[in-house]
Amino acid sequence: MFFVNEIKKSLLISCWFIFLTFPIMVIRINPYEEIVDYRWNNLILVGVGSFILSLVGRAVQRRREKIGQNDTDQTAGSTFRIATKMYVPLVALSVLVICCFPFVFSTYQTNIMTTALIYVVLGLGLNIVVGLAGLLDLGYVAFYAVGAYSYALLNYHFGLGFWTVLPIGAGLGALFGILLGFPVLRLRGDYLAIVTLGFGEIIRLILENWNDFSFGPSGIANIPRPSFFGMEMSLQAATIYIYFLMVGLAVFTVFVVNRLQHSRIGRAWIALREDEIACQAMGIDKTKTKLTAFALGATWAGMMGVVFAAKTTFINPASFTFLESAIILSIVVLGGMGSILGVIIAAFILILLPEYLRAFSDYRMLLFGATMVMMMVFRPQGLVAPRRRCYQFRKTDDPAAGIK
Repeated sequence: MFFVNEIKKSLLISCWFIFLTFPIMVIRINPYEEIVDYRWNNLILVGVGSFILSLVGRAVQRRREKIGQNDTDQTAGSTFRIATKMYVPLVALSVLVICCFPFVFSTYQTNIMTTALIYVVLGLGLNIVVGLAGLLDLGYVAFYAVGAYSYALLNYHFGLGFWTVLPIGAGLGALFGILLGFPVLRLRGDYLAIVTLGFGEIIRLILENWNDFSFGPSGIANIPRPSFFGMEMSLQAATIYIYFLMVGLAVFTVFVVNRLQHSRIGRAWIALREDEIACQAMGIDKTKTKLTAFALGATWAGMMGVVFAAKTTFINPASFTFLESAIILSIVVLGGMGSILGVIIAAFILILLPEYLRAFSDYRMLLFGATMVMMMVFRPQGLVAPRRRCYQFRKTDDPAAGIK
């Protein structure tokens, strides 16, 4: 009976995928002969493929649910030992790949990887606000734009360099985060999302229409790249330099966010996310906790805005639309709310996957969307679900040992 129910559910999912993909995969209009071609073989492939994948996924999920919790301590101990043995070789291999990547692959590939690293840092910054503090922020791109325009305008008017503006961009991002945080202290859920979305659009429209300040839709060009002790670098050398700069900033971000997550303020964010009333009843300052989350999350966005402006050497308001906020939020949700490793993996998937699927130019966005849908169906908690700290009390036979 259980197997029959699973087949019915997989058939329903298969029909739903056929319905969704029918206009793209089956119908093809030939404008020269003015006829419509129906590719029924694609319909069969989509139906059979989605049915098999759904059935296999449900079988795997069912098998996991049947696995008991016996010998939990032994399994945890062996897992820890295996992870410890694999940790050192894995880190060494990762360092080797990171160091050799720009010298083995082309400048184009290095640029793509640099962009992915930028989104890793942006995802980790938004993870503080959304994943840890539970504050749905749909205007995160506004702080990204603040950082980018701070570097562009300060360099244009005052000739300030990249390394001088980098902390300034981070500080301005934190300041705007606090300015956004004050009006929304009493809001939560959908209302908070709407207000933050409006804040992001306000910043973009100001940059687009205030020509005397931001040069309007024309943007700002000829933004200098980061310098290395005043040395002149070619385009390829500058690309490699920015790549290693982003590697360093990403490692620094992971370290800081990890320390914040396990600090007192990090536990306050998690408490705020779980139950705001109980959090306040335990004596946690809700106002300070929310403002700290907004400020620290916006700090990384402002810093990455400076790097983005230096990398592209040109910015305009079209680079900071709501779609950017949606992509960064998707990285956090796909990776797992509050999970650092999950956000890193999701950033690489969401940024690199569309680029490397260009060979399937007609279907790459369809494949991308199908991957996201399957991920949310079979693993809604994200790629790497964050583990909660738990404390277990065990009674021992020896009364002198007490309770461990």
